[in-house]
Amino acid sequence: MSDYLVKATGFEGKVRAYALVATDMINEAVRRQGTWPTASAALGRAMMASTMMGAMLKGDAKLTVKIEGRGPIGAIIVDANTKGESRGYVTNPQTHFDLNEHGKLDVARAVGTDGYLSVVKDIGMRDNFTGSVPIVSGELGEDFTYYFASSEQTPSSVGVGVLVNPDNSILAAGGFIIQLMPGADDEVISEIEKRLNSIPPISKLVEAGMPPEEMLKALLGDDNVKFLDHMPVAFSCACSKERVANAITSLGKEEIQEMIDEDGGAETRCNFCNEVYAFDVAELEKLLTETK
Repeated sequence: MSDYLVKATGFEGKVRAYALVATDMINEAVRRQGTWPTASAALGRAMMASTMMGAMLKGDAKLTVKIEGRGPIGAIIVDANTKGESRGYVTNPQTHFDLNEHGKLDVARAVGTDGYLSVVKDIGMRDNFTGSVPIVSGELGEDFTYYFASSEQTPSSVGVGVLVNPDNSILAAGGFIIQLMPGADDEVISEIEKRLNSIPPISKLVEAGMPPEEMLKALLGDDNVKFLDHMPVAFSCACSKERVANAITSLGKEEIQEMIDEDGGAETRCNFCNEVYAFDVAELEKLLTETK
């Protein structure tokens, strides 16, 4: 199944809903990061929630999510935009533990619970919107749920799941966000809660081949969903050698000259995609002439 996201409304506009399958997207991220299973699950959950949040924005807006729970994995950073593109990394990708008491990857232990989940939205205005909430569980689905309720005052349910193969590749990854709009009554809330409590783990649904549309039908009921949009989702990194060159020129002539004289070149690695960009002396001398 190809990776994609759907947007929908439910119960005649009283509910807003998103669902995605992102197995290939998360596979690409963990391949580039070289993550071990627990770190892969944490990164995947964060990227999928952030990707759905990016799909809520308009135009060329984008957002950055930072999760710092002071656990062994360190910080998780994810960038996402309105086009279904996202990228992410964890500080300590080789983080893994035995399964927890529920027989699942122990994401909470890796992430930690003594810290914050922060979201910065760049919607093209002078000031960015920033929201930050304490981490409540470290499982991340619950933490994003709390973020929406506390920071955006939108009652929501966020479900994200990742299954990891024995070879560390991703077997299945998917997720959903269900949000209550003003006017959602007790009957609607009760119906959604009943379905949320009875549905299997989202990663199991993806493993079984269930597409996003069917996920939302299972969560809201076949007759209660109106689909609005469909978009592909993918790992995408905006780094390039040109961007790195611009960053080098911004350092100033003196620092570039030091790179030439002391290091005989320069090399940098992108945190998100692990691409390495190298500049030899000739390239640095050219940048030196272009630096004001």
